[in-house]
Amino acid sequence: MRYIQCPAEANPQPLEKSLFLAGGISNCPDWQSDLVAMLEKTNWLVINPRRTDFDMNNPHMTEEQIIWEHRHLQLASAIAFWFPPQTLCPITLYELGTWSASNKPLFIGVDPAYQRRIDVIIQTRLARPDVTILDSLEALATSLQGGFV
Repeated sequence: MRYIQCPAEANPQPLEKSLFLAGGISNCPDWQSDLVAMLEKTNWLVINPRRTDFDMNNPHMTEEQIIWEHRHLQLASAIAFWFPPQTLCPITLYELGTWSASNKPLFIGVDPAYQRRIDVIIQTRLARPDVTILDSLEALATSLQGGFV
């Protein structure tokens, strides 16, 4: 595995599989670190948007973060979504809606206690019937270890 964390720039090599970690950042645990540890022996270039130091009250930093995420979501060859129970993840829902309209490979995990779980399941089934919704971060990691064709 190769690893990039915001604000560093990802520059995938030709034919390198890159994976953007989309999901809750504010008001939830650092699930990204757990998933990265589980993917350590894969061939993914993992792109993590969670910064080690982020000031949500700084409008310049917020704009920079949004632009960085937008650019790297486009750059990634696949996206892993995780919906933790601690927050509704409004931006992640927006990103899921956007990328569900594409043919980009999506890997989606939703904690059983996530408040809008049924919405994610039904909307994904309607937009992307090829995508399986997983119930745990471990199941998401297992799915990602298989990669995509």
